[in-house]
Amino acid sequence: MIINEIQFTGKGVAELVKRPLPEMTDESVLTRTFYTVVSQGTEKANLLDLPNTFAYGRWPKTEGYAGVGVVVEVGAKVKKVKKGDRVLVYHGTHADYSLVPESRVYLLPPDADELESVFCIIGAMGLGGLRKTALEIGESAMIFGLGLLGCFALQAARASGAYPLIAADLSASRRALGLKLGADIVLDPTLPDFKEKVLAATDGKGVNAIVEVTGAASALNEALDVAARQARIALNGCTRVSDCTVDFYRQVHCPGITLIGAHNSVRPKFDGHPHYWTNEDDVLALVKLNMGKRISVKEMINEVVSPKDCGRLYERLIKDKDFPLGVAFDWKKL
Repeated sequence: MIINEIQFTGKGVAELVKRPLPEMTDESVLTRTFYTVVSQGTEKANLLDLPNTFAYGRWPKTEGYAGVGVVVEVGAKVKKVKKGDRVLVYHGTHADYSLVPESRVYLLPPDADELESVFCIIGAMGLGGLRKTALEIGESAMIFGLGLLGCFALQAARASGAYPLIAADLSASRRALGLKLGADIVLDPTLPDFKEKVLAATDGKGVNAIVEVTGAASALNEALDVAARQARIALNGCTRVSDCTVDFYRQVHCPGITLIGAHNSVRPKFDGHPHYWTNEDDVLALVKLNMGKRISVKEMINEVVSPKDCGRLYERLIKDKDFPLGVAFDWKKL
């Protein structure tokens, strides 16, 4: 079977190409894709071949770990889904068909919106970061960075009872979105009175639970400076470049700060438990919260484009500092 797939064929170059799909196995599931989501931070880093990225220095690269579609065929040992089921596909690719193990497809609830639900695959990473802070009702929380992960973490923090809930981002438009999604206070972390404003909002104590989603080492420094004693900070963004130093004695050791690595791969594959749920648990939790109007995915979706336009889209991703927050490929337009 020949499929259409978006590949990064060289530094800064994305193309829609054809390639053969591997043969089915007894444990695999073949799906026809409706939508896939652009994961801006990961895909931009891979497109530019930055250090500490998957397949660094190798081409072509395939992307697209968040997809939704319909099951076309299942292997003989597959029990979880059947032909005709709508499913979310974790770590397929940007392609019109995906072939993945049974463990990477999640059955979509009957009334769930396909486009909104596929964003929850990316959102689960933000939720996973928040969970690792062990946030409790009434504690202060801060989300550093209002990309997709940050916006999901923000809404999850609000649903979890964080107060005050603070969001920090360089972009005025994203700070405005943060207010719309439930932040009590939004701040530009580059302003000279940033720390003073955070302390004023938290009765001089600092923030109890922080999710750092920018992936910038400088943002971790800023987070440490506004953290409360014995605060928990989840490193949810991929900090690939260590371009600043941390005063560990003053910023971490003395105030008793807990730094938590929160990469999405650090999850149980089966049998989730408090603060460490499986990826499927968190994805479907967000789908249900969205269906129940406890969070809003729709507010984060900005563009839905044809895969035929992938070259221009990824060129924009590299060059446009105001690249839209939520972008998906519609494979039905191919």
